[in-house]
Amino acid sequence: MSKTTTGRFFEDYRVGETIHHATPRTLTTAERGLYHALYPARHALFSADSFARSVGLPAAPLDDFIVFHTVFGKTVPDISLNAVANLGYAEGRWLAPVWPGDTLTATSRVIGIKENSNRKSGIVWVRTTGFRQDGTAVLEYVRWVMVRKRDPESPAPEPVIPTLSPVVEPHKLVVPAGLDFSAYDVTLSGEPHRLGDYTVGERIDHVDAVTVEEAEHMMATRLWQNTAKVHFDATMRPDGRRLVYGGHVISLARALSFNGLANAQPVVALNGGTHANPCFAGDTVRAWSEVLDKAETPVPGVGALRLRLVATRAGAAQFAYRGADGKYDPDVLLDLDYWALVPA
Repeated sequence: MSKTTTGRFFEDYRVGETIHHATPRTLTTAERGLYHALYPARHALFSADSFARSVGLPAAPLDDFIVFHTVFGKTVPDISLNAVANLGYAEGRWLAPVWPGDTLTATSRVIGIKENSNRKSGIVWVRTTGFRQDGTAVLEYVRWVMVRKRDPESPAPEPVIPTLSPVVEPHKLVVPAGLDFSAYDVTLSGEPHRLGDYTVGERIDHVDAVTVEEAEHMMATRLWQNTAKVHFDATMRPDGRRLVYGGHVISLARALSFNGLANAQPVVALNGGTHANPCFAGDTVRAWSEVLDKAETPVPGVGALRLRLVATRAGAAQFAYRGADGKYDPDVLLDLDYWALVPA
């Protein structure tokens, strides 16, 4: 009897089942150091304990996308090892800060399933929750994945397509306990822009760019214990190219957004996201943002910006997005809709 596993296929999922993912992960300042080495991350809240204390936190929390990638990585062997593509995200919320020394685990509940018309694959929707060692939920999100079938002739289950909210409403945003931006230091943060300085519909070109290197994207993906074969094994694709983990593009774009959004500090919600086109080593990533909405919170000095973050290949037109036909420009890599907290 084989002791190895080839991962789950579409036929192996049942709506309502809960999957407990393996390998708890204790995060330390080493993950922060590697994250800041791999990405040009400079947001002050995640860089300096002194800055974090000045806004009411006991120390600098770990970057929000360290938490996201760690929880996401736990799910890969059970959800997307045999995926054709990761299709999207919705209803994501960061629920509590994660500190160096915290240990994260994850569970996922299958909330939807639908076979594709080609009968070779199907779409699986899961709601994933990440937990701290004390049982506190720190992150939740929905994602949907196109997964290969083991046998194209196997019967299709009855489709169940979940209804998902297009946006996390502002009153559902969780502000970290103790956070207070009333004495926020814009000199140390790097830019003077507050909530009132942004206008709905405004677009911000983040100017800078990063060229993706083969070794770096694979190192980053291993850091999150993401085992998806397409990121490492060049024989998995007909073109012989390793696909860059979409989360790597997310973190590159988020880090690049510092130029213009230095004060968009904690990311507190993920409204939606699409990996519009594949990214490969050698691609140079640029980013721009659009302000979609603004909101106040009940916390002193803390406001919220809803932002669309778009990553493109260098050479794309400024603010490249969708064409008249509604399809993404072929040089658009990422379309991410999220809420971040800013000083009011």
